[in-house]
Order: sequence, then C-alpha cells, then structure tokens
Amino acid sequence: MKFRIPGASASLCAAVVAIAAAMTGTAGAHADSTAAAGNTTAPDGKEIVILGDSFTANGSPFADTNHCDRGDTAWPVQLTALTGLPHDTDQVSNQSCAGATIEGGGGYTLTVQAANAAKQGAFGPKTKLVTLQFGFNEHWSGSDLSPWSSTEKCFYDIAGGCGPDAVADGRMIDPQAITGEAYATRISKVITYIRYYAPAAHIVIVGYPEMFRPDQESICFDILSLPLPQPKGRTVVEYFNRMDTAEREAAARLGLDYLDARALTAGHGLCTPEQWINGIFDPKTKLDGLPFHPSPQGDAVVANALYERYVR
Repeated sequence: MKFRIPGASASLCAAVVAIAAAMTGTAGAHADSTAAAGNTTAPDGKEIVILGDSFTANGSPFADTNHCDRGDTAWPVQLTALTGLPHDTDQVSNQSCAGATIEGGGGYTLTVQAANAAKQGAFGPKTKLVTLQFGFNEHWSGSDLSPWSSTEKCFYDIAGGCGPDAVADGRMIDPQAITGEAYATRISKVITYIRYYAPAAHIVIVGYPEMFRPDQESICFDILSLPLPQPKGRTVVEYFNRMDTAEREAAARLGLDYLDARALTAGHGLCTPEQWINGIFDPKTKLDGLPFHPSPQGDAVVANALYERYVR
C-alpha cells in the first residue's frame, strides 16, 4: 500500500516512513505512516518536546538500565518548572533516555524518541520548542567504541591514559571521526519530520556542558571529593572539542539553533573550585548524582537559558 502526503517532498515522505517504522517496529509501515502524518486529525502539539541522552535525562546511577530513568533535578524538569507547568503534563513530552544514540547502537535512538513523541501528539502548530542532545554514545565512522565508552575506560586506566597513543592502540576512537557533516546527515530525516508537523517550533541542538577546559592536556575526576588526576587526557578533551564543533556545524547546515552549554558552564568542570559536574558520590555536587553528568546547578543554567531564549 502506497501513500502520498499532499505537498510533501521526498525527504519528508522518507522521514515519515522512518518514524512510522519506529512506531511499529517494522521497516515497511506505510499504512501507519499515513496515520503518523496526521492528514485528517493533526494534533495541536505539546509546547515542549525533549529528545536526548543521559545528559538530558540525568537520572540515578542506580536505575535499572532497561528503564529510561529521568532525574528530578535534570534540566528538562527545571525548564518545565520555570514555565509554571508540572513536569510530564499534556504540554511537555520528555523522551530522553540514558544510552540514547542518534542512530544505531543498542540505545533509545533519536528516531524512536521522535516516534514516541509523535504517538503522544507532541508535534503540532502549538509546539514552541524541540530540543536534541545527542552524540557521545554515537559510533562514529563505524567504530565499535563511542566517545563515551572510550572515555569511561580511559578514566580508570591511570597507566595507559587517554592520549593520542590510546587512539593508535585502538583503545579510543579518533576524535576526527566526529564531524558536522555526519551529525547533520544522521539527524536530517527527523528534523524534516519535526519541521513539517511543528512549523512554529524552535529546534535546538543542546551542547554538552564543560567537563574540561578546551586547552587541557591532563584531566581529573573525583571520588568523595578527592581528586584523581589523569595526566594523559588530551583525547577526552578533544572529544568535547570536536563534538562542540560538529554540533555547531550541523546546526548551521540544517538551519537549527545551537545552545552552547559549554560556554554557559565554563570554569565549572570537574575538579574546579565551583564544580557543576557530578563526581562519584561527591557531597559538593549531588551525592547520588550520575557521575560525570551535570549537577543541579549545571542543569539550572541550561534550563534558564532555554527558558529565556525560547519559552518565556
């Protein structure tokens, strides 16, 4: 059974099919994609739609990995509070999930998140803001490793370190694999879909917060507020540098907005006097917070910026 959306381009049809397939779990969901298109009963949409990985969800480190745990101080919750709406009302759809990828991998992908939001009628003319925060779980250039899995291993490899030799040895992916062109290509179908069904929405790529200064060679993390240095840490820093560049370039290519969370949190990375990134059981940030993810203060800065620029 074939269908056609009146006035729609081939790229939109492809986006609808992809999202409809994610809804049904099948690759040829043409009939369901007609329903997803909403030709006869298009929803008004929710005001805010949030798509992202653990830096958005920011749940508990003790959560069931098969469940999308979302923290009570994560920036989506704080953003919703600023609007005066209770979180998870009929005006907000938060689909973020730890381990999420743009595409591929074993996580909760961007397409699946967008499909679940569409099931809720989240995209429509009343939608004001759609956010995306992805990239660190992605398998760039077909690597078996992601920047996040590379970084996790490196943090605890005090002897081996996280320098260029780790890339040469295959212990870490090459930061140069993270590109704006690849990022834009991977999100383009979902962006086409969102633009068509939520034409008034600001679509914003939310960057990652500052973990380390862009010029650092060594890195550090803390356990119970005790700093543990890693002298050879340049490759981890380069991941954040390359991700920031890729997100900016992808936003420019697709005509999206980019929220520079790294600039908003500059000077407040790991092992700084006023740290806005959780350590491991660190009482100075959030004792039960997800390690290496934003503290409540770090998330507050992002929530306030999104509110002031796009929702207020």
